[in-house]
Amino acid sequence: MGAEQIKFGTDGWRGIIAADFTFENVRIAAAAIGNYLLLESAQQKGAAIGYDSRFGSRAFAEAVAEVLADAGIPVALADNITPTPALSFGVRAGKHAGGVMITSSHNPFQWNGVKYKAYYGGSGRPAIIAEIEKELGKPIASAATPAKIEHVDFNTPYIQAICDFANLEAIKTSGLKFGVDCMYGAGRGVLAGIFTKLGVDFVEIRGENNPLFPGINPEPIEPHIRALGTAVVEHKCDSGFATDGDADRIGAIDEHGNFVDPHKIFAILLEWLLTTKDWAGGITRAFNTTGMLDRIAARYNRPLYEHGIGFKYVVDLMLEKEILIGGEESGGIGIQRHLPERDGLLNALLLATVMSEQKKTLGELVQALQDQYGEHQYGRIDLHINDDLKNATIAKAKAGIKEIGGMEVERVATLDGIKLFVKNPEAASKPNAAESWLLLRASGTEPLLRIYSESCSKESVEKLLEAGRQFALTSLD
Repeated sequence: MGAEQIKFGTDGWRGIIAADFTFENVRIAAAAIGNYLLLESAQQKGAAIGYDSRFGSRAFAEAVAEVLADAGIPVALADNITPTPALSFGVRAGKHAGGVMITSSHNPFQWNGVKYKAYYGGSGRPAIIAEIEKELGKPIASAATPAKIEHVDFNTPYIQAICDFANLEAIKTSGLKFGVDCMYGAGRGVLAGIFTKLGVDFVEIRGENNPLFPGINPEPIEPHIRALGTAVVEHKCDSGFATDGDADRIGAIDEHGNFVDPHKIFAILLEWLLTTKDWAGGITRAFNTTGMLDRIAARYNRPLYEHGIGFKYVVDLMLEKEILIGGEESGGIGIQRHLPERDGLLNALLLATVMSEQKKTLGELVQALQDQYGEHQYGRIDLHINDDLKNATIAKAKAGIKEIGGMEVERVATLDGIKLFVKNPEAASKPNAAESWLLLRASGTEPLLRIYSESCSKESVEKLLEAGRQFALTSLD
C-alpha cells in the first residue's frame, strides 16, 4: 500500500474501503494536498473539509483535518453530513485556500474517495490536480504549533444561496407536487426542508442515512432511479428529482414515471436561461453529451465548447471564459453565476422553477424540446470487465471500425474515448433527426468500460449499445 495506489481521476481519488481506501492512504493523499495548500498561503486562509453519508466518511474527514492542522493549516471541518456543492460554496465564501470533500459520489457502497475543491469553489483544474499528484508520497512537515480545527455549518448559508437563485415564489404558488429521492445520500432533507418551508406538497424517499445504499448505486440514472418513478406515479406527483450520493448530480422523473435523462435536464435549463435571463456566455458540454445542446446553442448564436469527460474541464473553461452553463453526461451541471461546480440540488430547484413559471409538466417540457430540435434519445451501459479486455477493446477500436450494429461508420472522434458517428437509415424518415453515434470509453479509476449512444429513436440506441457490448466482449477473440 502507499502513494502508488492513489490516482486522481476526473474528479479526485476513489478506492474500495479497507482495500486501498485506508486511513494510511487517506493521510498520504491529505499530505499531498497539504503540501500543495502550503504553497497557496493556506496558513492564513485555511482549508475547508466536508464529508458525505458513506461508511467512515466522517472519520476519514477527521483524519484529513488532523494532517492539515498538524502542518499549520487551520481547518473548517463540517459539523454534519454536507453536500459537495455546499462544501464548494463554503470554500469560496470563506475565502479558503482550498477544500477536501470525502465522498465517492455515485459509486457503490464499498467505495469512498477524496475530492479536491479549489479556492474558487469548484473542482480542481487539471493543472492543480497535476501539482497535487506530484506531492504524493512526500512527507509533510509538522508546524511548531498545530493549527485549530473549527467545526462549521456549511449547509445553512449554501441552502440560502440556492433559494436566492431560484424563483421560490413561483414554486410556492404553482400548486405542483414533487417527488424527492435523496438516494440515501448527502442531499437528504435539503429539498424537503425548502418545500416544507414553502408549503409545497412533496414526497421524499430514501432520505434516511444508510451507507449500504440498499439495492442501488446512488446514481440518479436507470435502474437506480426506478423507485422514484414508482413514487411519483403512486403519489400523483408532477415530477420527481433525484440527487446522487454527494448531491452534486441530478436525475429526474416526469409525471408519468418516465426517466428524464440529464441531457434533457441540461437542455431544459439551457433553453430557460437563454429565454428568460439576459445573461451572456457560451455553453460547455462534455464529449459524451447530447448533440441537442449544439442545436440550441446555434439557434441562439451562442458559442459551444466541447471538452473531455469530467467536470474539471468545465471548471477550466468557466475560469477562462464567460460561460452561461456547462455540464456532463452524468447529471453534473453548473451555472457560472452560482458556482463553477456541479449542483444537483440547485438544478432540482431550477427545474421546479421552469415548470412553475411556464406552467408545464416535466414531460411537456421534454416534448417541446423534441419538437423544436428533433428527437434525441440516449443510452449508456457500464460494462464491468477486467483491464485486459477493457484495454483490448479500446485498442481494437483505435485500429479502425468500418461498421457497427449494421451501420456504416462515417467518421471517428477521439477527444476522450473512441466516438463512432454512424449512418443510420432510420434518420431519413425522421424530421430533424439526431445524429447517431456510439462512444467507447475506458474508466481511468475502475475495471469498467462505459458505452454511450445517442440516436433518433430508443430502438436504434439499444441496437448500437448492444453492438458496442458485443464488440467489447469479443475484443480478445
